[in-house]
Amino acid sequence: MENIIELKAIIGSVVYSVIGVLILIISFVVVEKITPENLWQEIVLKQNKAIAIIAAAFILAIAIIIASAIH
Repeated sequence: MENIIELKAIIGSVVYSVIGVLILIISFVVVEKITPENLWQEIVLKQNKAIAIIAAAFILAIAIIIASAIH
C-alpha cells in the first residue's frame, strides 16, 4: 500500500515538473517574441552580459512563480 502512495507522489512530481518546464519555455518564447532584439543572438554572439542577467532574472522569477503555484 505504501508503494502505491509513493508511486503516486513520484508520478505527480514528474507531471508537475514537466508542466512547469513547459510553462517556463513558453513564457521565455513569448518574451523573446515581444522584445525588439533577438535575445539568444545578443547573449551568445554579441556576449551582452546585461541582457544575459535580465534574461536570467526573468527565468528565475518565472520559475519561482511556477514552483509556488505547484507547491
